[in-house]
Amino acid sequence: MTHLGSLVLADGGGWIHFDVDSFLNQFWDNTIDGLSYGSIYALVALGYTLVYGVLKLINFAHSEVFIYGAYGVWFTFYGLGFRPGATPDLPIFELVGFLLLALIAAMAVSGGTAVVLERVAYRPLRKRKAPRLVFLITAIGASFVLQQLIFIWRGGNPENSIRLLRNDEVFTIFGGSVTIVTIITVVAAILLMVGVDMFVNRTKFGRGIRAVAQDPDTATLMGVNKERVITLTFLIGGLLAGAAALFYMMKIPQGAWYQGGFILGIKAFTAAVLGGIGNLRGALLGGLLLGVVENYGQSLFGGEWRDVVAFVLLVLILMLRPTGILGESLGKARV
Repeated sequence: MTHLGSLVLADGGGWIHFDVDSFLNQFWDNTIDGLSYGSIYALVALGYTLVYGVLKLINFAHSEVFIYGAYGVWFTFYGLGFRPGATPDLPIFELVGFLLLALIAAMAVSGGTAVVLERVAYRPLRKRKAPRLVFLITAIGASFVLQQLIFIWRGGNPENSIRLLRNDEVFTIFGGSVTIVTIITVVAAILLMVGVDMFVNRTKFGRGIRAVAQDPDTATLMGVNKERVITLTFLIGGLLAGAAALFYMMKIPQGAWYQGGFILGIKAFTAAVLGGIGNLRGALLGGLLLGVVENYGQSLFGGEWRDVVAFVLLVLILMLRPTGILGESLGKARV
Protein backbone atom coordinates (compact mmCIF):
# COMPACT_ATOMS: atom_id res chain seq x y z
CA MET A 1 0.00 0.00 0.00
CA THR A 2 1.50 3.32 -1.02
CA HIS A 3 0.27 6.89 -0.59
CA LEU A 4 1.89 10.33 -0.71
CA GLY A 5 5.40 9.15 -0.04
CA SER A 6 4.43 6.52 2.54
CA LEU A 7 4.96 2.80 2.15
CA VAL A 8 3.60 -0.01 4.34
CA LEU A 9 5.14 -3.45 3.93
CA ALA A 10 4.54 -6.94 5.31
CA ASP A 11 1.38 -7.87 3.33
CA GLY A 12 -0.55 -4.86 4.50
CA GLY A 13 0.02 -5.75 8.14
CA GLY A 14 1.66 -2.41 8.71
CA TRP A 15 4.64 -3.51 10.80
CA ILE A 16 7.15 -1.58 8.71
CA HIS A 17 6.36 1.99 7.64
CA PHE A 18 8.47 4.03 5.26
CA ASP A 19 6.95 7.47 5.71
CA VAL A 20 8.84 10.01 3.62
CA ASP A 21 6.25 12.70 4.30
CA SER A 22 6.79 12.47 8.05
CA PHE A 23 10.56 12.53 7.58
CA LEU A 24 10.46 15.67 5.45
CA ASN A 25 7.87 17.47 7.57
CA GLN A 26 9.73 16.82 10.81
CA PHE A 27 13.28 17.05 9.46
CA TRP A 28 14.41 20.12 11.40
CA ASP A 29 12.54 19.19 14.58
CA ASN A 30 14.17 15.76 14.47
CA THR A 31 17.59 17.25 13.76
CA ILE A 32 17.42 19.66 16.70
CA ASP A 33 15.95 17.10 19.08
CA GLY A 34 18.50 14.55 17.89
CA LEU A 35 21.36 16.88 18.77
CA SER A 36 19.90 17.15 22.28
CA TYR A 37 19.74 13.38 22.74
CA GLY A 38 23.10 13.00 21.02
CA SER A 39 24.75 15.36 23.50
CA ILE A 40 23.61 13.10 26.33
CA TYR A 41 24.88 10.00 24.51
CA ALA A 42 28.21 11.73 23.89
CA LEU A 43 28.76 12.58 27.57
CA VAL A 44 28.14 8.97 28.59
CA ALA A 45 30.21 7.71 25.65
CA LEU A 46 33.21 9.63 26.96
CA GLY A 47 33.24 7.35 29.99
CA TYR A 48 33.40 4.26 27.77
CA THR A 49 36.11 5.89 25.65
CA LEU A 50 38.31 6.96 28.56
CA VAL A 51 38.20 3.58 30.30
CA TYR A 52 38.76 1.68 27.07
CA GLY A 53 41.62 3.98 26.12
CA VAL A 54 43.44 3.33 29.39
CA LEU A 55 42.48 -0.26 30.28
CA LYS A 56 41.20 -1.69 26.97
CA LEU A 57 38.08 -2.55 28.96
CA ILE A 58 34.44 -2.10 27.89
CA ASN A 59 32.94 -1.01 31.19
CA PHE A 60 29.36 -2.16 30.68
CA ALA A 61 28.56 -1.11 34.25
CA HIS A 62 28.97 2.51 33.14
CA SER A 63 25.26 2.62 32.27
CA GLU A 64 24.47 2.07 35.95
CA VAL A 65 26.97 4.77 36.92
CA PHE A 66 24.80 7.05 34.78
CA ILE A 67 21.48 5.97 36.30
CA TYR A 68 22.84 6.43 39.84
CA GLY A 69 23.41 10.05 38.87
CA ALA A 70 19.77 10.27 37.72
CA TYR A 71 18.69 9.15 41.19
CA GLY A 72 21.05 11.76 42.62
CA VAL A 73 19.17 14.43 40.63
CA TRP A 74 15.76 13.15 41.73
CA PHE A 75 16.62 13.00 45.42
CA THR A 76 18.26 16.42 45.28
CA PHE A 77 15.05 17.93 43.94
CA TYR A 78 13.06 15.99 46.53
CA GLY A 79 15.37 17.09 49.33
CA LEU A 80 15.00 20.72 48.25
CA GLY A 81 11.27 20.41 48.88
CA PHE A 82 10.00 19.85 45.33
CA ARG A 83 7.43 17.17 44.69
CA PRO A 84 6.00 15.49 41.59
CA GLY A 85 3.36 17.58 39.88
CA ALA A 86 3.21 20.96 38.24
CA THR A 87 6.43 22.76 37.33
CA PRO A 88 7.07 25.51 39.92
CA ASP A 89 7.41 29.11 38.81
CA LEU A 90 10.85 30.00 40.13
CA PRO A 91 12.94 33.17 39.77
CA ILE A 92 15.78 32.66 37.33
CA PHE A 93 18.55 32.86 39.96
CA GLU A 94 16.86 30.32 42.22
CA LEU A 95 16.27 28.00 39.27
CA VAL A 96 19.91 28.18 38.20
CA GLY A 97 21.03 27.59 41.77
CA PHE A 98 18.83 24.50 42.19
CA LEU A 99 19.97 23.06 38.86
CA LEU A 100 23.62 23.61 39.81
CA LEU A 101 23.03 21.83 43.12
CA ALA A 102 21.45 18.93 41.26
CA LEU A 103 24.37 18.89 38.83
CA ILE A 104 26.91 18.76 41.66
CA ALA A 105 24.94 16.02 43.43
CA ALA A 106 24.59 13.93 40.28
CA MET A 107 28.28 14.25 39.42
CA ALA A 108 29.25 13.38 42.99
CA VAL A 109 27.02 10.29 43.05
CA SER A 110 28.09 9.03 39.63
CA GLY A 111 31.75 9.89 40.19
CA GLY A 112 31.74 8.15 43.58
CA THR A 113 29.99 5.10 42.12
CA ALA A 114 32.56 4.86 39.33
CA VAL A 115 35.49 5.06 41.75
CA VAL A 116 33.98 2.43 44.09
CA LEU A 117 33.27 0.20 41.09
CA GLU A 118 36.90 0.44 39.98
CA ARG A 119 38.26 -0.33 43.45
CA VAL A 120 35.89 -3.17 44.28
CA ALA A 121 35.41 -4.89 40.93
CA TYR A 122 38.39 -4.15 38.69
CA ARG A 123 41.43 -3.39 40.85
CA PRO A 124 41.56 -6.88 42.44
CA LEU A 125 41.49 -8.38 38.94
CA ARG A 126 44.41 -6.21 37.83
CA LYS A 127 46.45 -7.29 40.85
CA ARG A 128 45.83 -10.91 39.88
CA LYS A 129 46.63 -10.13 36.21
CA ALA A 130 43.30 -11.59 35.14
CA PRO A 131 42.65 -12.03 31.40
CA ARG A 132 40.50 -9.47 29.59
CA LEU A 133 37.58 -11.85 29.30
CA VAL A 134 37.34 -11.95 33.09
CA PHE A 135 37.19 -8.14 33.17
CA LEU A 136 34.39 -8.18 30.61
CA ILE A 137 32.35 -10.76 32.53
CA THR A 138 32.92 -8.81 35.73
CA ALA A 139 31.70 -5.61 34.09
CA ILE A 140 28.47 -7.31 33.01
CA GLY A 141 28.02 -8.81 36.48
CA ALA A 142 28.67 -5.47 38.16
CA SER A 143 26.02 -3.89 35.94
CA PHE A 144 23.39 -6.33 37.17
CA VAL A 145 24.49 -5.96 40.79
CA LEU A 146 24.16 -2.17 40.65
CA GLN A 147 20.74 -2.53 39.01
CA GLN A 148 19.49 -4.90 41.66
CA LEU A 149 20.70 -2.70 44.49
CA ILE A 150 18.40 0.04 43.22
CA PHE A 151 15.57 -2.45 42.70
CA ILE A 152 15.85 -3.70 46.29
CA TRP A 153 15.95 -0.13 47.60
CA ARG A 154 13.37 1.63 45.43
CA GLY A 155 11.40 -1.13 43.71
CA GLY A 156 10.69 -1.68 40.03
CA ASN A 157 8.65 1.44 39.24
CA PRO A 158 10.13 4.70 37.90
CA GLU A 159 10.15 7.64 40.29
CA ASN A 160 7.36 10.11 39.74
CA SER A 161 8.36 13.10 37.63
CA ILE A 162 9.86 16.17 39.32
CA ARG A 163 10.38 18.95 36.79
CA LEU A 164 11.86 22.35 37.69
CA LEU A 165 12.30 23.78 34.20
CA ARG A 166 9.59 24.23 31.61
CA ASN A 167 10.66 23.08 28.17
CA ASP A 168 9.53 26.30 26.47
CA GLU A 169 10.38 27.20 22.89
CA VAL A 170 12.99 29.94 22.59
CA PHE A 171 13.22 30.30 18.81
CA THR A 172 12.90 28.27 15.63
CA ILE A 173 15.35 27.23 12.90
CA PHE A 174 13.72 26.55 9.51
CA GLY A 175 10.52 25.82 11.42
CA GLY A 176 12.23 23.47 13.90
CA SER A 177 11.58 24.28 17.54
CA VAL A 178 14.60 25.07 19.75
CA THR A 179 13.67 24.78 23.42
CA ILE A 180 15.46 25.96 26.53
CA VAL A 181 16.28 22.36 27.54
CA THR A 182 17.85 21.70 24.12
CA ILE A 183 20.00 24.83 24.37
CA ILE A 184 21.19 23.99 27.90
CA THR A 185 21.89 20.36 27.04
CA VAL A 186 23.82 20.93 23.82
CA VAL A 187 25.81 23.96 25.02
CA ALA A 188 26.70 22.45 28.40
CA ALA A 189 27.65 19.10 26.86
CA ILE A 190 29.95 20.72 24.31
CA LEU A 191 31.60 22.87 27.00
CA LEU A 192 32.15 19.81 29.23
CA MET A 193 33.64 17.81 26.37
CA VAL A 194 35.93 20.66 25.34
CA GLY A 195 37.04 20.90 28.96
CA VAL A 196 37.83 17.18 29.11
CA ASP A 197 39.68 17.31 25.80
CA MET A 198 41.82 20.21 27.06
CA PHE A 199 42.40 18.44 30.38
CA VAL A 200 43.63 15.26 28.68
CA ASN A 201 45.80 17.05 26.12
CA ARG A 202 47.18 20.02 28.07
CA THR A 203 47.62 19.10 31.71
CA LYS A 204 50.08 17.01 33.69
CA PHE A 205 47.38 14.54 34.75
CA GLY A 206 46.21 14.36 31.14
CA ARG A 207 49.70 13.44 30.00
CA GLY A 208 49.66 10.68 32.59
CA ILE A 209 46.38 9.34 31.17
CA ARG A 210 47.78 9.38 27.63
CA ALA A 211 51.01 7.75 28.78
CA VAL A 212 49.21 4.88 30.51
CA ALA A 213 46.90 4.48 27.52
CA GLN A 214 49.90 4.21 25.18
CA ASP A 215 52.16 1.94 27.26
CA PRO A 216 51.28 1.33 30.94
CA ASP A 217 54.51 -0.50 31.79
CA THR A 218 56.79 2.17 30.35
CA ALA A 219 54.67 4.89 31.94
CA THR A 220 55.15 3.21 35.34
CA LEU A 221 58.91 3.05 34.81
CA MET A 222 58.87 6.77 34.00
CA GLY A 223 57.27 7.57 37.36
CA VAL A 224 53.58 7.67 36.44
CA ASN A 225 51.33 6.26 39.16
CA LYS A 226 49.23 3.91 37.07
CA GLU A 227 46.66 3.17 39.76
CA ARG A 228 46.09 6.87 40.39
CA VAL A 229 45.64 7.47 36.67
CA ILE A 230 43.11 4.64 36.39
CA THR A 231 41.14 5.97 39.36
CA LEU A 232 41.19 9.45 37.85
CA THR A 233 39.95 8.05 34.53
CA PHE A 234 36.98 6.33 36.18
CA LEU A 235 36.27 9.48 38.18
CA ILE A 236 36.19 11.71 35.09
CA GLY A 237 33.93 9.27 33.29
CA GLY A 238 31.62 9.17 36.31
CA LEU A 239 31.48 12.95 36.59
CA LEU A 240 30.49 13.25 32.94
CA ALA A 241 27.85 10.54 33.34
CA GLY A 242 26.42 12.49 36.28
CA ALA A 243 26.18 15.63 34.17
CA ALA A 244 24.46 13.61 31.44
CA ALA A 245 22.00 12.33 34.06
CA LEU A 246 20.88 15.87 34.91
CA PHE A 247 20.27 16.74 31.27
CA TYR A 248 18.48 13.42 30.75
CA MET A 249 16.21 14.09 33.74
CA MET A 250 15.45 17.57 32.42
CA LYS A 251 14.38 16.00 29.12
CA ILE A 252 12.83 12.77 30.44
CA PRO A 253 12.01 13.22 34.16
CA GLN A 254 10.79 9.61 34.45
CA GLY A 255 14.34 8.46 33.71
CA ALA A 256 15.07 7.57 37.36
CA TRP A 257 14.38 3.86 37.04
CA TYR A 258 16.57 0.93 38.03
CA GLN A 259 16.81 -0.30 34.42
CA GLY A 260 16.72 3.18 32.93
CA GLY A 261 20.41 3.25 32.07
CA PHE A 262 20.57 -0.02 30.14
CA ILE A 263 19.36 1.06 26.69
CA LEU A 264 20.95 4.50 26.98
CA GLY A 265 24.24 2.90 28.00
CA ILE A 266 24.19 0.63 24.95
CA LYS A 267 23.48 3.63 22.74
CA ALA A 268 26.34 5.56 24.34
CA PHE A 269 28.61 2.60 23.66
CA THR A 270 27.35 2.65 20.06
CA ALA A 271 28.24 6.34 19.89
CA ALA A 272 31.74 5.63 21.22
CA VAL A 273 32.29 2.90 18.60
CA LEU A 274 30.78 5.05 15.86
CA GLY A 275 33.13 7.93 16.56
CA GLY A 276 36.12 5.70 17.26
CA ILE A 277 36.33 4.18 20.73
CA GLY A 278 39.36 5.55 22.51
CA ASN A 279 38.97 8.92 20.77
CA LEU A 280 37.53 11.76 22.86
CA ARG A 281 36.40 13.91 19.94
CA GLY A 282 35.03 10.81 18.27
CA ALA A 283 32.71 10.29 21.24
CA LEU A 284 31.22 13.75 20.66
CA LEU A 285 30.86 13.19 16.93
CA GLY A 286 29.42 9.70 17.37
CA GLY A 287 26.92 10.82 20.00
CA LEU A 288 25.58 13.72 17.98
CA LEU A 289 25.39 11.63 14.82
CA LEU A 290 23.61 8.77 16.58
CA GLY A 291 21.05 11.06 18.17
CA VAL A 292 20.16 12.62 14.82
CA VAL A 293 20.12 9.35 12.85
CA GLU A 294 17.84 7.53 15.29
CA ASN A 295 15.40 10.46 15.17
CA TYR A 296 15.38 10.30 11.39
CA GLY A 297 14.77 6.56 11.59
CA GLN A 298 11.90 7.10 13.97
CA SER A 299 10.18 9.37 11.43
CA LEU A 300 10.80 7.04 8.52
CA PHE A 301 9.97 3.68 10.12
CA GLY A 302 7.89 4.56 13.20
CA GLY A 303 8.69 5.20 16.85
CA GLU A 304 8.94 1.49 17.70
CA TRP A 305 11.98 1.25 15.40
CA ARG A 306 13.95 4.02 17.11
CA ASP A 307 16.24 1.71 19.10
CA VAL A 308 16.56 -0.71 16.20
CA VAL A 309 18.00 2.04 14.00
CA ALA A 310 20.68 2.75 16.60
CA PHE A 311 21.77 -0.88 16.83
CA VAL A 312 21.69 -1.41 13.06
CA LEU A 313 24.01 1.58 12.82
CA LEU A 314 26.35 -0.12 15.31
CA VAL A 315 26.44 -3.31 13.23
CA LEU A 316 27.07 -1.36 10.02
CA ILE A 317 29.93 0.67 11.47
CA LEU A 318 31.56 -2.50 12.83
CA MET A 319 31.27 -4.12 9.40
CA LEU A 320 32.39 -1.17 7.30
CA ARG A 321 34.79 0.72 9.58
CA PRO A 322 35.56 -1.13 12.83
CA THR A 323 37.87 1.67 14.04
CA GLY A 324 35.05 4.23 13.84
CA ILE A 325 34.88 7.53 11.99
CA LEU A 326 37.98 9.07 13.58
CA GLY A 327 39.60 5.96 14.95
CA GLU A 328 42.60 7.48 16.74
CA SER A 329 43.46 5.92 20.09
CA LEU A 330 43.65 7.94 23.30
CA GLY A 331 47.29 7.04 23.71
CA LYS A 332 48.19 8.62 20.36
CA ALA A 333 46.47 11.92 21.05
CA ARG A 334 48.81 14.90 21.01
CA VAL A 335 48.70 18.50 22.16
